[in-house]
Amino acid sequence: MATDSWLVVGLGNPGPDYSHNRHNVGQMVLDVLGARLGGKFKSHKAHAAVLEGRLGLGGPRLVLAKPLTFMNLTGGPVNALCRFYDIPAERVIAVHDEIDIDFNTVRLKTGGGEGGHNGLRDISKALGTKDYLRVRVGVGRPPGRQDAADHVLRDFSSVEKKELAFLLEDAADAVESLIVEGLVSAQQKFHSTGK
Repeated sequence: MATDSWLVVGLGNPGPDYSHNRHNVGQMVLDVLGARLGGKFKSHKAHAAVLEGRLGLGGPRLVLAKPLTFMNLTGGPVNALCRFYDIPAERVIAVHDEIDIDFNTVRLKTGGGEGGHNGLRDISKALGTKDYLRVRVGVGRPPGRQDAADHVLRDFSSVEKKELAFLLEDAADAVESLIVEGLVSAQQKFHSTGK
């Protein structure tokens, strides 16, 4: 087994109509990680855009993946990539939007429920386990009586857009910290600072 390999999946919906939605923040984070690795995403037979690289000189191998399916069908590409690269579920990191966390906040966890997130639910079903890592990127609750689905399928507000680049960098830092330092250390770093 390729024990130094990690699969980092950015959740979102395909196509330009969705690319700036809150629901696609996971894929935006992967764009930041991809830029850090200095590579380009390429089409993969697992119905995903994939970029491979190493975290630092001689560091762990990263497989960054943006599924090309809609959010509720994310599990198929994730499972196919795990099989193709021989990566176990505990080395899968799902980067996704989270309405139960304030905007501009990043939280890390492993396992647990999906909180009504269809992308996570499909990954859990496809992998046969909930025991994979999550980088939860806060997008906040919908204002007033707005439906949660409408909220995540809208672009960030003009006020949020001013802070968005910082949030994406924080979330990318959290992914790297998770891989290099482990969950507990990364949680201490990102949960205690209010990031």
